[in-house]
Amino acid sequence: MERVDLLPPAPGADPARRDDIPARADAYAAVPLLNCLLREVAEPVRTPTPRPVYRLPGGRLLRVRAGRRPAEPELRAAGAWHRLGHAELVKLVAEELRRHTNLANHELPTEMTDSRDAVAALLTARARATPPDDPYLRSEQSLLTGHTHHPAPKARGGGPHADWLPYAPEAYARFPLTLLAVRADAVVDEGDTAALDALGEAPPGYRLLPAHPWQLDLAAQSLAPAFADGRLIRLGATGSPVWPTAAIRTVYAPERDLFLKFSLDVRITNDIRRLWRHDLLKLRRTDTAATEAFAALGTPAAWLADRGHRTADFAYEELAVVVRDGFGPHLVPGATPLLAAALVEDLPDSPLANTTDPAAWWEAYLAAVVPPVLTAFAAGGVVAEAHLQNTVIAVDAAGTPVQALFRDAEGVKLLPDTSREAGWERLVYCLLVNHLLEIAAALTEHHRGFAPWPAVRRALTRHDLPEIPALLAAPTLPGKTNLLLRWTGADGADARYLPVPNPLWVPVV
Repeated sequence: MERVDLLPPAPGADPARRDDIPARADAYAAVPLLNCLLREVAEPVRTPTPRPVYRLPGGRLLRVRAGRRPAEPELRAAGAWHRLGHAELVKLVAEELRRHTNLANHELPTEMTDSRDAVAALLTARARATPPDDPYLRSEQSLLTGHTHHPAPKARGGGPHADWLPYAPEAYARFPLTLLAVRADAVVDEGDTAALDALGEAPPGYRLLPAHPWQLDLAAQSLAPAFADGRLIRLGATGSPVWPTAAIRTVYAPERDLFLKFSLDVRITNDIRRLWRHDLLKLRRTDTAATEAFAALGTPAAWLADRGHRTADFAYEELAVVVRDGFGPHLVPGATPLLAAALVEDLPDSPLANTTDPAAWWEAYLAAVVPPVLTAFAAGGVVAEAHLQNTVIAVDAAGTPVQALFRDAEGVKLLPDTSREAGWERLVYCLLVNHLLEIAAALTEHHRGFAPWPAVRRALTRHDLPEIPALLAAPTLPGKTNLLLRWTGADGADARYLPVPNPLWVPVV
């Protein structure tokens, strides 16, 4: 099958040239920003033109090239349409949000620009790097667009690119971990962290603690006293490299089949990606509930457990590391794991794009993903954060989905800690809006004329959850408002939703 280039040609770029990095960076960065603007504050205007037109809060008209990757934004002024570059788009968004919210925000426009500049740096780095041969690692490191509905998905805290590029998954990075020794009386250890001790050897009276090199750079000032008085010792580095996954702070060690999640004092999308003490202290309870719920399913679906964490009591959050299961105990024999988020990007040899039977492929995908998430909610009270970056799809030799693996206990909510209504809303957003809606859109772009939503309706109606009939009858779904959330300075975990059209809804004629 001929590969479809889903990224639109960059404004002013020669489509035949692949080295026009500034224009390509503009095009990549505009997509999620436009998605946010159109979902959260713009209103569609009925026009006979092929390009959709939207009215902005200040009354101005904006039109874009249609599709799940809106492109080529144009603003109506003086009786004509004027193309907007990325800098002009950022300025427009900021002006419209000020009108819409009556609030000023000087931080977010800078993040939008930083995100675009990060894409340019990543494109430059990728041009001289070699992608991993392993398809799973390649899928984790493929996300140049990233979160499809976030205004600044690639911002990395505003620091110099040289600080983070060596650790960027999108630049095909791999690197050794730094090995530290923590004085034994200062170690905090919870759960099963035995895998950490196999990474090296600590001197007598100390325990081993791996660290992400960027993590140490960010916390250098606060950790200096501990290095000076001997509570911390640098031992060197691991003998083999680890590969950063799409989550950036989570790495995979293929030789050990082990995931490790670190603490980074950097804002990535909505949150500072520090491993917060309150989350670490509830990790065992949350992960145990998720592990038990998925183990009881009786299906190939699996939960990659966050087994435990280790840190130092004098730098609890700064030095924390979470130990996560690898694939070995869980993966269907002979299957190849792929990050679900990679299927909506331009992943080479994507099974979504290459299938010759999209209907059968989609049925298999839904059978792998939907039942475990709904059953864990119904039977175990577990609200899995089953969005694209927390879901791994295992495919067989023909590229057909045979298993879904879910991860990240930090994002899991439990009933009754969360009300059933709030838990269901979060589940619907993560599974349907963030996940299935994006996969379905990519599938229909690659396979014109395919209708994905009848199969989703069938998959949902196989479950007797009392919320399902109302979901199928609702004209809208909850869409998270990442742009407004960041503009108003709300807590990153304080999800807020606006209604978006529900493709499952069949209006009564």
